[in-house]
Amino acid sequence: MTADDSFGRLDDDDYPAYTMGRAAEMLNTTQGFLRAIGEARLITPLRSAGGHRRYSRYQLRIAARARELVDQGTPIDAACRIVILEDQLEEAQRINAEYRRGAGSSGPPAA
Repeated sequence: MTADDSFGRLDDDDYPAYTMGRAAEMLNTTQGFLRAIGEARLITPLRSAGGHRRYSRYQLRIAARARELVDQGTPIDAACRIVILEDQLEEAQRINAEYRRGAGSSGPPAA
């Protein structure tokens, strides 16, 4: 992999670019919070060659939403479940919109 390939991956929402310490700092939370949402299986950080947790921008957005709910008084397990359901709903709506676009462009079936 060249240096250009590495820099290009930083634009990838799923690229695990952030260490646990940096992720916690960016979210203004603790590393313990990140471990807790990992234990609740909200996010599963990738591991570096040395075994350190690494987070993607997508995972940080998910963690930020969970933190928002916890800050509002929602228990962490419930916050994680809410975020999972919100994510599933968003994906289902995206698939439904694609289906509708595909069904609309093919026109009515011939009689």
